[in-house]
Amino acid sequence: MKTILLTGATGFLGSHLLKRLLKENYNVIVLKRSFSNTFRIADHLTDIKSYNIDLINLEDVFKENKIDTVIHCATNYGRNNESHLNILQSNLILPLTILQFSIKYNIKTFINTDTIIDKNINDYSLSKSQFLEWFKKNADLIQTINISLEHFYGPNDNKTKFTTFIIDSMIKKIHSVDLTFGEQKRYFIYIDDVVEAFLTILKNKNSLEHGFINYEVATDKSISIKDFVLMVKKITKNTNTVINFGKIPYRNNELMDCKIDITKLENIGWKQQFTLEEGLKKTINAERNNL
Repeated sequence: MKTILLTGATGFLGSHLLKRLLKENYNVIVLKRSFSNTFRIADHLTDIKSYNIDLINLEDVFKENKIDTVIHCATNYGRNNESHLNILQSNLILPLTILQFSIKYNIKTFINTDTIIDKNINDYSLSKSQFLEWFKKNADLIQTINISLEHFYGPNDNKTKFTTFIIDSMIKKIHSVDLTFGEQKRYFIYIDDVVEAFLTILKNKNSLEHGFINYEVATDKSISIKDFVLMVKKITKNTNTVINFGKIPYRNNELMDCKIDITKLENIGWKQQFTLEEGLKKTINAERNNL
């Protein structure tokens, strides 16, 4: 069995990826913090080896295990008013440290989870872009695969995310929601399709070129924020909530129409399985059950 070192396993994306990796019979080692909330992976804690990175010397993880691939999913979005230093520590210093140990201990592949958001939008996107520069700089020393994600969603996602906020608001039929005009176009992709992209890349990595490779992961077409919100409202059969489009101004440097090319990912066998409507229905039904 190949051994995968996974960061961010207690998060939304990482927990879904962990479950799939175990299902595919990979040996998974998890890096987490001693105070991490493990509710998403509680049923799998006995199936994995884990380290609390705030209590150990990180290099010991690489000394004690024969790791084939690192998959880095841990991230700090900065949605809870974290300081610049905390965001940099999570999104730049930690992955750079793991990358350097990966090179030192001859690990074959480092897969990084990245964002398509422009670096000038916020501290999160800036710190991710800064690590990406270091990632590319080391591409001649280790196979570096970058996975750029658009908006992904699904059941039990973080409550601070836009998609979850909209879904919860429509399910609960709150009185009103203030938004921008919603003209910006985005790709919204269901979590199972994102996980499948990771597995497709993982299974094909030995046949890929060495050096830096970037894959963009999204659906086959974009939709405006306004149409996305109205679709959620329609699926939830919400006739109560008033949506105030235009109440909030656009962010500085807001990207109004991003273009994503999934051809490279499709060329190695990945295929989108869920339409936006199908994914939203699955998510809404699950969230209703949770409530």
